[in-house]
Amino acid sequence: MDDEDRSPKYAKNSLTLAGAVMLGTGVMIGAGIFALTGQMAELSGPLFPIAFLSAAIVVLFSAYSYVKMSASYPSAGGIAMYLHKAYGDTLPTAFNALLMYFSMVIAQSFLARTFGAYTLQLFDMPDNSIWVPALGVALLIAAFLINLSKNQIIEAVASFIGILKLAGIVLFGAVGIWLAEDIAADFTQADPRASWEGFLAATALGILAFKGFTTITNSGSELTDPHKNVGRAILISIALCVVIYALVGFAVASNLSIDQIIETKNYSLAAAARPALGGLGLWFTVILAMAATAGGIIASIFAVSRMLAMLTQMRLVAHSHFGMPGSIQKHTLVYTVVLGIVLTAFFDLTRIAALGIIFYLIMDIAVHWGILRYLRKEIGANAMILISAILLDLIVLGGFVWVKLSTDVIVVGVALGAMAVIFISEAIFLKHRKSEGHQ
Repeated sequence: MDDEDRSPKYAKNSLTLAGAVMLGTGVMIGAGIFALTGQMAELSGPLFPIAFLSAAIVVLFSAYSYVKMSASYPSAGGIAMYLHKAYGDTLPTAFNALLMYFSMVIAQSFLARTFGAYTLQLFDMPDNSIWVPALGVALLIAAFLINLSKNQIIEAVASFIGILKLAGIVLFGAVGIWLAEDIAADFTQADPRASWEGFLAATALGILAFKGFTTITNSGSELTDPHKNVGRAILISIALCVVIYALVGFAVASNLSIDQIIETKNYSLAAAARPALGGLGLWFTVILAMAATAGGIIASIFAVSRMLAMLTQMRLVAHSHFGMPGSIQKHTLVYTVVLGIVLTAFFDLTRIAALGIIFYLIMDIAVHWGILRYLRKEIGANAMILISAILLDLIVLGGFVWVKLSTDVIVVGVALGAMAVIFISEAIFLKHRKSEGHQ
């Protein structure tokens, strides 16, 4: 019998409000600006900057649930704990929490491949090179080593990178608009991509650019004054990203045509830097992208490993030590990075993003419904805001799936297959656990 204490250990008051904001924006900005801009333009044509703003509206309604829940139940489990409060020790809790877990791991892979795609621009190499996943895997391993350190070190690294990239991206956007010949994107030009379903699909991808705020919910056991500061960190992070996404979106649209943005969709900011800022601008943008995606991965791994540890502690997922020493949280850190490495090696950016947004929106709807159905009075939530959040999620999810069914039905099939595997596996595990008397 292994008597080692493997329970997760969290250092109370080891994260500040500023640190939580940097962890949240680290994930959000890393994914949203550097790789999604081109994909959103591919779906919505010249309307892609507006799609970012549309996504922000949906996210603000969505964030309401997380702010209200964090004020009442701050914990390291974050969304896993929120689902547990709503649905109890049941299959819906485990299934939706794992959807969130996998969407967060997918986000790490998205960031890792974005890091590789931008880095290769310094060497004038194509973004379909084998070096894209290789560099992404190397970054995941480095982020894993950083996450083995103390919270203060993780916060210091994330905060330094966060400040650096916030300042750099704002500078890029401001200078890009200032130097552009035409400082306004033309939203009236005819474009076959500017359909309503394409706009909804682009809005869905825009939500992926904002969903990093959910990583903040996993810091409740370590953040100072968590009942107030988790919610504050969420709102501050979203507000910062709204301004930055709008600024950079207009800068890119002012320096590249829609066709150029789509052609360079995996590194569109670097492409926009060439005409606006020249060779030095390209170097500046690529280094900025490398720092931003690295910071995003560090922050995401920090949050998602804690969420899986909480699910393990709740006995909602199976767990094996595989002979590893240390706490469960260290084990979930390993599992998270290994899974991220696999996705980075074998999936391209477009499909990674599609899987992530499908998983996330389904989980998000489950959170809103759980609060509306079971916790609304307990936490003092407004029913109309919750209903609006559910309807908005359903609309953008419907638009996104509709587009993917006509352009990439395989990714929809993979998403449905993965969800079926998660559901069936959890049903079997929970039934077995119940038969053993673990209530």
